[in-house]
Amino acid sequence: MATAFQKIAIGMTLLLGSFSSWAQAQSLNQCGNGLLMVGQKQVGMASYFAQNCNQPWKEQTIQMDFSYTQNIPEWAFKRAAIHLLKRNVKDPNIQAIFNPISDLYRPVRSGDLYRLKYSHATQTLSLSLNRKNLGQLQHPLAQQYFNIWLGPQPFSAKLKQQLLN
Repeated sequence: MATAFQKIAIGMTLLLGSFSSWAQAQSLNQCGNGLLMVGQKQVGMASYFAQNCNQPWKEQTIQMDFSYTQNIPEWAFKRAAIHLLKRNVKDPNIQAIFNPISDLYRPVRSGDLYRLKYSHATQTLSLSLNRKNLGQLQHPLAQQYFNIWLGPQPFSAKLKQQLLN
């Protein structure tokens, strides 16, 4: 009898934990989207999600989705991430914190979806490709990785404006 009760209690705990994660994911609102352009070529679409679209992105849980219409090699993602982090985060020690996330990038084909999500509550940055988790980084500065797209010198000023407005 005690074993049956323990199994029920464990099952309920897992169910409530899953619901909590699901509820947190569902609480994000789509705030904006824009075309991903490399030079004059459209390579995909980016979408920005936040708990509150009117609140600064650095103060909340946020997510960005990148859906691709072109094949892109992994080295292009890694090189761009390193370059844009250097441009937006001046301290080399802070830049180095993000190497494990940048190293997770894989090549994409048309139709692939990268998702980058930051949980404010746990200070965790996670990266997934086609809904498969590639890895995560838990660090008090993890959210600064979004400076690549939302920082003072982003990947594209036009894209940043479309995502945040």
